[in-house]
Amino acid sequence: MSTQTHPVLGQVALGYCPMIDRQRAVVATRLTVFPERPDAAPDAAALLAALGEVWPEGAAPGPLALTLRPLDPGAVGARAAGARPPVTLNVAGEAALRAVMAAGPGAQLMLEIPAFMAGAPEHAAAIQALHAAGSVLLIKGRPLQPLPPGLLACFSHSIVDLADERRGVEPAAAGLRAITTVQAGVRTSADLDAAFARGAVAALGWTFDDAAPGPTGRASVPPDVKVVLDLINGVEREEPVARLEPILKRDPTLAYRLLRYLNSPAFGLRVEIDSFGHALMLLGYQRLKRWLALLLASSSKDANAKPTLYAAVRRGLLMEELGRAHGDGEMRGEMFICGVFSLLDRLLRQPFAELLAAVPVPERVRLALAGEGGPYQPYLELVRAIEGESVFDIRDCSERLLLGAAEVNRALLASLRSARQLDT
Repeated sequence: MSTQTHPVLGQVALGYCPMIDRQRAVVATRLTVFPERPDAAPDAAALLAALGEVWPEGAAPGPLALTLRPLDPGAVGARAAGARPPVTLNVAGEAALRAVMAAGPGAQLMLEIPAFMAGAPEHAAAIQALHAAGSVLLIKGRPLQPLPPGLLACFSHSIVDLADERRGVEPAAAGLRAITTVQAGVRTSADLDAAFARGAVAALGWTFDDAAPGPTGRASVPPDVKVVLDLINGVEREEPVARLEPILKRDPTLAYRLLRYLNSPAFGLRVEIDSFGHALMLLGYQRLKRWLALLLASSSKDANAKPTLYAAVRRGLLMEELGRAHGDGEMRGEMFICGVFSLLDRLLRQPFAELLAAVPVPERVRLALAGEGGPYQPYLELVRAIEGESVFDIRDCSERLLLGAAEVNRALLASLRSARQLDT
């Protein structure tokens, strides 16, 4: 059954964040599942089936992903060294997690097990069975008592929240120094740097709490950024192909990236686009403008910007999906641009006050980016709540937009599926 109709998506709230490695590449997505009540157990088999449409069996990370080595790659049922699924599942609520464990998550999913459950004897057999079946398990938090060696060996990594690091909680008593650490709760670039300095192999979270860029006073922009800005301005004025193609030819790398986006499965075209003129003929100016927005966002050369670009792509796709039921094509295109450009200040290290003077955007988009309201700002707030994995904010923002849980979750899963197709 398609995620477009499955009732299980009305029984949960979903949030997500990236798993980031030392090279600042996003190596997996963390999906957090909140049941509608803490003691509720949604249809776990149906939930896993819905997730399987986004991350099918055999799904691999994108080309930038650097793998995390399992603790015991030679164990029965374990993957070959270096193999790692593209999503880690964080289920909030013991009843819901027990149901997911019993349903048997696919090999494409990593599964987080809270320390209190890992340390409870009644869960030992289920944990060992999942490990034997090839599941990659992560222990979340630190057990009160050391785990038996055979049980500890079932876990590839321990997830340690940044708040525990700041409290100085020692992992040695729990025996968790034997496995690698994934740092959770990251909110700034400094948090990310500190996590890797402490020896973490990956981190969970965003760096959105970094200070916003201040005025730069720049009189010019980098050449590759200028090419995209010139294209956007030309498309905005609906200039003929004969004037637009020479602009793109100034940077062959950008031309390649644009064609790669347009020919990705996410775009859904049945014919291969082989030139800018061909793209314009098939798509028209308005549809092409959104992909130029994505090209502009990806112009940053800063390696630390990879997680921010990951977010920008998904923001655009999610904003577009949220507007699918209530807006026309023009509105959905504007919502896509709004989502992608909502992080443009951080990607290009310039404040919006400067960027909006150089980048032509529709008035409804400008209002949202400038924090001045408009019809798209409530959608942007919902997207930020989903990124923050804050169930109360997700529900509050959804209610203000008169969106049901199923509608929001379908939009999120559709956008994550499209984003994966762009990544590959």
